[in-house]
Amino acid sequence: MCGYKSDSKANEETAQERSQRRGFRVHQNPPWFLNILLAVQHVVIQSSVLVLVHSLLNQNLQEEGGEWSQYNYQFMATSLFSSGISTLLQTMLGTRLPLLQAPSMEFLIPAVILTSQKDHRDNRNGTDVNYTLLQTDSVSWSEPVRELQGAVVIAGILQILLGLSGVCGVLSLHCGPLVIAPTLFIIGFSIFKEAALFCSANWGIAALVVLLIILLSQHLHSCYFPFWRPKRAEGSSRSVQYTLCRMLSILLPVVCVWIVCTSLEAAHIFAQQHVVELAFSRDRNTSNLVPWLRIPFPGEWGLPLLTVRSLAAGVAAALSAGMCSQECYMATARLLEAPPPPPQAYNRGLCMEGLGSTIAGMLGSVTGVTTSVANACAHGLNQCGSRQSIQVSAVLCLLLGASPKLTQLLATIPLAVHGGILSVTYTVAIATGITYFQNTDMDSGRNIFNIGFTVFMGLLVPQWVSKNPGCIVTGVQSIDVLLLSLLTIPVFLGGVLAFLLDNTVSGTAQERGLPADVSGSRASAVPGYSEQRALVYGLPSGVRKLLAHRRLATFPFCTISPPEEVSTLEEVTSAEERADLLLSCGSEGEATPNWHKEKVPNSE
Repeated sequence: MCGYKSDSKANEETAQERSQRRGFRVHQNPPWFLNILLAVQHVVIQSSVLVLVHSLLNQNLQEEGGEWSQYNYQFMATSLFSSGISTLLQTMLGTRLPLLQAPSMEFLIPAVILTSQKDHRDNRNGTDVNYTLLQTDSVSWSEPVRELQGAVVIAGILQILLGLSGVCGVLSLHCGPLVIAPTLFIIGFSIFKEAALFCSANWGIAALVVLLIILLSQHLHSCYFPFWRPKRAEGSSRSVQYTLCRMLSILLPVVCVWIVCTSLEAAHIFAQQHVVELAFSRDRNTSNLVPWLRIPFPGEWGLPLLTVRSLAAGVAAALSAGMCSQECYMATARLLEAPPPPPQAYNRGLCMEGLGSTIAGMLGSVTGVTTSVANACAHGLNQCGSRQSIQVSAVLCLLLGASPKLTQLLATIPLAVHGGILSVTYTVAIATGITYFQNTDMDSGRNIFNIGFTVFMGLLVPQWVSKNPGCIVTGVQSIDVLLLSLLTIPVFLGGVLAFLLDNTVSGTAQERGLPADVSGSRASAVPGYSEQRALVYGLPSGVRKLLAHRRLATFPFCTISPPEEVSTLEEVTSAEERADLLLSCGSEGEATPNWHKEKVPNSE
């Protein structure tokens, strides 16, 4: 039984009703059944990005020759396994925001450019050579795959170094609304070609998925379902309410459409295109070779091949993935009404992403892992940003990654369903960027030019370069790979332009929106800010005690947790325990006020 309250009656709700009907915050723990459903929903969203990256990359690998089709699911399983490890690292030791890790376009584009270079020459004798096949457990693998793994390892190591150096945290303090907004625009628009490709498999199915998601997340967002749970102390039952239509607004449509399409296809009534028709083999004999249990381990496919070309691709992937992740941190914090990440959280997040990519490359993954934009934007639809739910999703990724046969199940989702998911989630990134304009002077000619020029060039140049890859020929392949990769990744070019224009073109603080303090650099004066920040970004107690040691108060450890943060976290440990009790599922108290709703002192 469910109920629905109109907007006119929403203002008459008591504080207890609002607490029960709202979504879950970062440090809150949903009940076990809802936790599992939210985790499955995030894995389904992640599968759209996973299928997109691997299908496009495998198409390019097949052009190089070799029997790739029978090993595609093993590669997908390895990526899922690596994503689970990286997600656990990110939620425990990184930013601690509820961010699921997954392969991304920032790793795909350098990988495609790296494998598309046909003229491979042996620098030792200057003659043309073909890639030799290496025998590993009776399986032939060519050097392009190992070179991709080397690029992933290099990208991970570079991200770790950038995080420990503190560069990411310092740059975040100079990223105002006019840097964040255009970059989020470009992130949202950069996926439209791939989303259209998937939707074109069946526009009717894609439109149905989109309409159902909009119906549940927007029109039925106030439709609540009561549940009865026993009280801990008295032993009696009490009623709690959850807006399940909004919380599961992606999982329910996907499962329903998936079941209907599979049933119609099994009855030979409706033939639906799957991802296997793009780059995966549908041969029955090949599908039978996919193992049920296979735990990735280092050196399974051979050691990663480190070359100058893989170094160039790794540098491009590390820089662009780091920029995209930084924007995701800001967008996620804004969507979940959390304080902006402090500089040390950015540094920790980049370190953990780099460590995750390094592990992925050593395990044999051909793509690195970074923050999934689709999963981050999904928080804006379901308003459930529990860290625990993401950690359960990470465990599911580990289980799926250990069984390529279960990973193969993701390939049975129709392409149009994946296209519908990507079409809805990435629009949230665009809308989140628009919200930053409220802090700026949009009548300023300076701002109008900066925004328009950044977005236009950030989308135009990568499109032109991708259509004309021969425009950059320096005579050195590694430099060609580096320049082509950087100029073909929209988020890198757009982010650099937005940062340079906003920080070099003269403008007042009010004009640039700096008094709003979107980076949180001056928000420590806001009542409750330090406590709220510790609840979201505070490290586990064991790690805090370790970093509190005086020998670790120097570079580079000071960049991930300065001494003043350690003392602050120690002071709010008891407050964190109280907040978990008050704000956990079914709490009867008031919700903790959002820090950013307090007026930030004006710098002027």
